[in-house]
Amino acid sequence: MAGLYPPVEPYDHGMLDTGDGNLVYWETCGDPAGKPALILHGGPGAPNWLAAPRYFDPERYRIVNFHQRGCGRSTPHASDPATDLSTNTTDRLIADMELLREHLGIERWLLLGGSWGSTLALAYAERNPRQVTEIVLVSVTTTRRSEIDWLYRGVGRFFPAEWDRFRAGVPEADRDGDLVAAYARLLEDPDPRVREQAVLDWCAWEDAVVSLESDGPANHMSGLPPADRTALVRLCVHYFAHAAWLEEGALLRDAHRLAGIPGVLVHGRLDLGGPPHTAWELARAWPDAELAVIPDSGHKGDNDATRQRLRRAMDDFAGRARAGSG
Repeated sequence: MAGLYPPVEPYDHGMLDTGDGNLVYWETCGDPAGKPALILHGGPGAPNWLAAPRYFDPERYRIVNFHQRGCGRSTPHASDPATDLSTNTTDRLIADMELLREHLGIERWLLLGGSWGSTLALAYAERNPRQVTEIVLVSVTTTRRSEIDWLYRGVGRFFPAEWDRFRAGVPEADRDGDLVAAYARLLEDPDPRVREQAVLDWCAWEDAVVSLESDGPANHMSGLPPADRTALVRLCVHYFAHAAWLEEGALLRDAHRLAGIPGVLVHGRLDLGGPPHTAWELARAWPDAELAVIPDSGHKGDNDATRQRLRRAMDDFAGRARAGSG
């Protein structure tokens, strides 16, 4: 990945006990005395954003990464059908972030969120604006029901054969209804063969939606290791079936709470799964945010223009006053 900072090894890591049976994996790299920044991965359930730490200058940032509940190195893992997801909600993730901030002795931090991570960053910052110095989002989503409906129904007009196969993956009686809810039921089926087929069908649809993007892997979901793939799909379906437990449009409605927090929104013009309209709406509601639409980028954002814009944002923000570590 030309133009990014070199990879750095974590200087510290651990498992954060949330007090409700979950252990959340975290790690820190860069300068322990640097400007604190938190990475929020996508999915939900996709802690494999390997490029994210490389957007930060490790000599100026204290880079914090964590695996959200149920995925990556956090336990219990959502790939296990016995793992109860009832405590895996947006509110609990926000509480985990605050617990981690306090655990690390950080007063305020920059947030970097991608895709689902942008929803989580906005939800956290609107509730805790005093703890946030800046926000950088890529492939912006707010997880409204209208956005979910587009991703799992509306965009099917661009991929009619693939969407027909996705639709055929649920019982016939469910095919004209809420497909996300139907897949949620399949993923809780007692038959492991039913669950596995639902995972594969979901991944095939997700891969189809980003198949026109020239950069990044073609099998970005179906190519994951089986346990990671299962956890990712199970968490995606769990969150999207509940619209992330957010009131419809709440993140845009409450964007005024971000006043005074500088932001950069980076979005691909060719993002079929999450068209740029949401990023544009957010930029209108949040005057302190700058919107950068990348002409030849899609949802994966795996091209040089997107990467360079993200690195430039971090370089620009690195020079702002640190508020930091205790």
